[in-house]
Amino acid sequence: MFRRNQQPSPIAPLSANPRIAAVDTTAPDFPGRRFEIPAAAPLRLDSGVELGPVTIAYQTYGTLNAERSNAVLVCHALTGDQFVADTHPITGKPGWWETIVGPGKLLDTERYFVLCANVLGGCMGTSGPKDTNPATGTPWGIEFPVITVGDMVKAQVRLIDHLGIEKLFCVIGGSMGGMQVLEWASAYPERVFAAVPVATSYRHSAQNIAFHEVGRQAIMADPDWCGGAYQLAGTSPHRGLAVARMAAHITYLSETALHRKFGRRLQNRAQLSYGFDADFQVESYLRHQGSTFVDRFDANSYLYITRAMDYFDMQAEHGGSLAEAFTGTKTRFCVVSFTSDWLFPTSESRALVHALNAAAANVSFVEIVSDKGHDAFLLDEPEFHSVLGGFLNGAAEHRGLKFG
Repeated sequence: MFRRNQQPSPIAPLSANPRIAAVDTTAPDFPGRRFEIPAAAPLRLDSGVELGPVTIAYQTYGTLNAERSNAVLVCHALTGDQFVADTHPITGKPGWWETIVGPGKLLDTERYFVLCANVLGGCMGTSGPKDTNPATGTPWGIEFPVITVGDMVKAQVRLIDHLGIEKLFCVIGGSMGGMQVLEWASAYPERVFAAVPVATSYRHSAQNIAFHEVGRQAIMADPDWCGGAYQLAGTSPHRGLAVARMAAHITYLSETALHRKFGRRLQNRAQLSYGFDADFQVESYLRHQGSTFVDRFDANSYLYITRAMDYFDMQAEHGGSLAEAFTGTKTRFCVVSFTSDWLFPTSESRALVHALNAAAANVSFVEIVSDKGHDAFLLDEPEFHSVLGGFLNGAAEHRGLKFG
């Protein structure tokens, strides 16, 4: 699905393993690493479809120790990608979590081997609807099979197997990334020592499904969507995708944050225009968010990934008992929520914690006071960083990780 580059991986600890070096590739369109799941050993998706070959694009930071016990998997959110601590190859902006990943930071790459993979269905190198269907030689479009959060994690498990890592020290992520964390901890508990689900839930609420449906309908109503075959038509539903991004972005912020940042201030004018241009700063801001998003994200990927989030419901998958999802787990949990997050409110984190307690899990829980809304986990929140640092240090001590 991608042209292969046979040059060895630039990461010495992994390229020293000939099994890994033989498979890793670098595609010319995006920097980073590639792993291919062969057609002979396809992924069996929750829908029953067997998908292969599958390419997984990922980034790594730091060094995997000799025991392969210091690996931290970072799971990204809906509009994120694998460039967690790199300059983004399209936007030129810093990595989306560079505040906590790097030398001397919370996820200290001088201690931990940090990796992040673009999710299945994504558009930054991992197989998704914009890639070529090997059966037709044309882009998948909406013929790509519908995926779930569980399918995303299955693909990540194959990557972790490929890297020779039997047990991850920690799996961490916020929002949809947090859903992946919970899926890892439930489906593969023996492979996760510590789990940090942040600003997330064990299921997607009706309200969140509704917001996603608005975004999907905006995309599909764009004439340039062309029934999902816009690549063949030489078009792109930029307008619909921009509106979807604008609507979603509102949910990532709190009313307080929006008022503090914009209020009712006008944009580059002294009085109202009595028209439909961007009179207010908040309008201009949302339009900017929409217009820049379409440069780095695929519209069909947006449809698929939002659908995967909508399907996520751990309670339903375990006969209506959320505690059953974690029965017998030895994983150490740190659940984090934020007071002003109305997309994934604290009440849902509390329900998760109650279920973990019922399953006799080792769980810590903290609600961070913040007025920054859902996106607070991506921002400079000292209390969150303090809690995370304390949890990681304690987990490392229990894991027996020794740092020089």
